[in-house]
Amino acid sequence: MFRGIDEVDWASLRHADGSAEDVPGLLRGLASADPVERESALDGMYGAVHHQGGVYDATLACVPFLLALAVREEVRDRAGVVELLVSIGDIAGHEGAAEDIAARSLAALHAGADVFVRLAGDADAEVRRAAAGALVRFLGPPDRVLALLRERITVERDDRVLLALAVSLGLFVERHRGHASEAVDLLAELSGPPYGPGLRLAALGQLAGCAPELLPANLVPAVVRLLRDRSGEHTRTGRAGDRPGTDTLADRLRRLRPSDEEGSQLMRTLHSALGSRVTDRVALLCGQLTSPDPLDRCNAVWMSAGLFREWRTSGAEPVGLIGAQLGADEGRLHDAAVAVLVELFELAAPAADHLHALVTCRPEFRVRHGERGAPTLGGPLKALAGTGDPRATPVLAEVLAGPVVPDDLGYAIPHLGPAALPLAPALRRRLARVPLDGPGTYDRAAPLLSALTALGDAESIPAVVRLLRGMPDGLRLRDAATRAAVRALGAFGGAAYEAIPDLRGLLETDHAVVAAEALWSITGGSDAVVPVLLRELTDTGGDRRRRAAAADALARLGPAARPALPGLRRMAGSGAVRERATAACAVWRIAGEPEQFLPVLRSAWAEDPRTRTTVAGCVAALGPAGASLHDLLRAELASPRRHRAGARGYGSHDIHEDEGLLRVCRGALAGVGHG
Repeated sequence: MFRGIDEVDWASLRHADGSAEDVPGLLRGLASADPVERESALDGMYGAVHHQGGVYDATLACVPFLLALAVREEVRDRAGVVELLVSIGDIAGHEGAAEDIAARSLAALHAGADVFVRLAGDADAEVRRAAAGALVRFLGPPDRVLALLRERITVERDDRVLLALAVSLGLFVERHRGHASEAVDLLAELSGPPYGPGLRLAALGQLAGCAPELLPANLVPAVVRLLRDRSGEHTRTGRAGDRPGTDTLADRLRRLRPSDEEGSQLMRTLHSALGSRVTDRVALLCGQLTSPDPLDRCNAVWMSAGLFREWRTSGAEPVGLIGAQLGADEGRLHDAAVAVLVELFELAAPAADHLHALVTCRPEFRVRHGERGAPTLGGPLKALAGTGDPRATPVLAEVLAGPVVPDDLGYAIPHLGPAALPLAPALRRRLARVPLDGPGTYDRAAPLLSALTALGDAESIPAVVRLLRGMPDGLRLRDAATRAAVRALGAFGGAAYEAIPDLRGLLETDHAVVAAEALWSITGGSDAVVPVLLRELTDTGGDRRRRAAAADALARLGPAARPALPGLRRMAGSGAVRERATAACAVWRIAGEPEQFLPVLRSAWAEDPRTRTTVAGCVAALGPAGASLHDLLRAELASPRRHRAGARGYGSHDIHEDEGLLRVCRGALAGVGHG
């Protein structure tokens, strides 16, 4: 199986870590009798030869040897080798030179596809399972592939392999639309009796993606019933035990997977295929969350996160059911529920009673002590505060008075609004005691500044000024701490008059924009502020973010910023989309000239969803004068999908951002201004 391996000039080939001289050792390690060595070799293949899905010339050179390894029965863990080959054959997302290598790797796999035909009937069920997807990806023609899949389904007796074959049928339909009807009929057959509940769930998930018209009318109750039947079978027979652990990346990743990875994948496939059928998905989640099996409930909790991140649904019933999992004895289920509720902020309100009961009765959940790093606010208490529930305030007060106070506690305060005012004195005292020259100055001060700013605590001004004046040059994150302190002073308005000299001293620094904004907020005068913002706006060699921040600040000055109009008009006509949107909003708010820039704002709204909060805020600030863009806001409120769903970089934090956009839109249409 290694014939010719020493004839390859591996030193001239490359992988993610550089020279491929180590690849022969990795390939031989895959055939080792030692399980730790095999795991380490597979770890090395994914870490270097196929790092994060990448392909290299060394990857291409490995394909013949991996194919040879896959068919040698004396090689253990061949399923992992087949999975690696399938992953290498996925050419999506490669560009440039990598695209050529990926295409050549795929061609090599097509040329060796008969290997997978042999493996589809292998004595090892794990190998058969891994080979099922390879048949569709690499074998041709379609008629042969479909005939082979049908044959394998007829003779196969292992449930996990049958599930993989059902998934392969769905992939076949996706790739060979012209030959899909027979595969769809076969999936429809597999979705009913006499097949077992797991296989029927797998077939329904594939039908939902490729032939939804064939789904049963009573889909949700049917799926919930099948899920419970499947769980009952596993309870009677016991779930497959974990293999002995090894200290490798591959094994650590395996241990991080759900306890019931198969069930998780079955339901994730179905949820994904149902897509915008949010009502059905919510009902399905409720069925999963009321399952007698804690693993089914745990899978449902994680799937709910995906639903809430993409779709605008209050989900009161499933959120309440997620809250009910907080008392579970199953630690993984409890942790999953906490993690999801923390993401939801105000949407977690239906779980507030459960969260409050937990942090009241179980003080150990108020502060999280990690194995490394400083303690942080416990997830249940963070989630309760995120809902805005005032019951979080006395619990936070107890934490503030306790022996261990997490630095990030301050970030929970803004969500509580006026209900957190009783905490201001303790927060103020902590800010006054923050060391000015320590490596953790920013980490300790920033959350406190966030909290005291949100509470409008003018009595903390001396502590903020102390911070601003006392931090030495060269301090870690000094610039970030300075910006946070300056923003806090600006939020306090005229009460922060004692900081005026300090702010003026920052007008010639990198903090010029934020200092100018704070000065305007404190003094109400624009004479000293506009020239600074105009300088930052027109500094074409400066930081683009500072130019955009200057445009945003000028917008809030209104007519007093008229000298900046020429520069703002230039910015609105060129540059990155977010800069154009910010500048166009500024011109509109300063000069009341929407006509020229309405196309810019409409284009930005459609082109980059990240501009929508900026544009909606502008419309809200203009009141009735912003009516020409009210149609965009109404359409946003009517959209069932979150505004950044599917965008690159989209993540859990964007649930909160999206809910904020909706609030601004509602306020604008109700005639409420946002400055």
